[in-house]
Amino acid sequence: MITSKEALDLLNNEDFIQLGKRASEIRFKIHPEPIVTYVVDRNINYTNICESGCKFCAFYRKKDDKDAYLLSIKEILEKVRELNEVGGTQLLIQGGLHPEIGIDYFVKLFGEIKKHFPNIIIHSLSPAEIIHISRKSNLSILDTLKILKDAGLESIPGGGAEILVDEIRKEISPNKISWKEWEMVMREASKLGMKGTATMMFGSVETQEDIIKHLERIKMLQEETGFFRAFIPWTYQPGKNELGGKKASSYYYLRVLAVSRIFLHNIENIQASWVTQGPKVSQLALFFGANDMGGTMLEENVVSATGFRFLMDRDEIVELIKEAGFIPKVRNTRYEIIE
Repeated sequence: MITSKEALDLLNNEDFIQLGKRASEIRFKIHPEPIVTYVVDRNINYTNICESGCKFCAFYRKKDDKDAYLLSIKEILEKVRELNEVGGTQLLIQGGLHPEIGIDYFVKLFGEIKKHFPNIIIHSLSPAEIIHISRKSNLSILDTLKILKDAGLESIPGGGAEILVDEIRKEISPNKISWKEWEMVMREASKLGMKGTATMMFGSVETQEDIIKHLERIKMLQEETGFFRAFIPWTYQPGKNELGGKKASSYYYLRVLAVSRIFLHNIENIQASWVTQGPKVSQLALFFGANDMGGTMLEENVVSATGFRFLMDRDEIVELIKEAGFIPKVRNTRYEIIE
């Protein structure tokens, strides 16, 4: 275990190769076998209509925009059917903060999914969406989560975390929930026996100190709840959005990834972000602390809306893992090996 001060020093000053070596050593202490996991999943964005208007987002639209949409339950079920047919197990449903959608839409949607595809694990709705639904439905966060869990929601993705420092959040997403609200959703979900993941979008306007503060808050919440199955750091993608700026380098991504693995001693899995980094850098990530390659993602719309897009199918992910000298294994949302 290292302190926040030591983590900051590693991020800023440690030799690059030594940093990767240290992260890799910790990875192998936690996961002694040379196995790299991945999940067959689909990311369905049920709507791009959003009241939040985050400056870094190129995906959202206003309700009256000509390319604004809201998928019907029938359309979503067809997408889930396609996932099921290729042996997929994880469904990530996320979208904008739609001004007219309350909890009934999701109760019906999740009920239909579980009715027709009972083996699909619904890993869906970010904390910002949960709070939005609770407000639209005049429910507490806990009651909202109870109802959604009963309808079929099993796991909460960590989307919308960005950087868990309110000064940064106010600059890049002024209308979104605070970091304490993000944390509250995870705490309440944990009371119900649910699990989830934590994320970090970095490389926009935050400092290295902000990154360490984010990691510190994730680690403390994990110590108190044991809620997080995995941590997924990924880089901000400039392009076609209000925030602009430059893309963080692959070198910086790997440094942050390695420090995340070293610092977050109580989170078992660290995921590489091939969606933002591409195949070769995500392969390198396996030597900088990552033990998981995330999902095959039959569909991805948010990152690709920036004009930045990597595509890999299941065979390519498997080959990438093998090329790096690891053994690929399919998992589910619970990180259980299923193949």
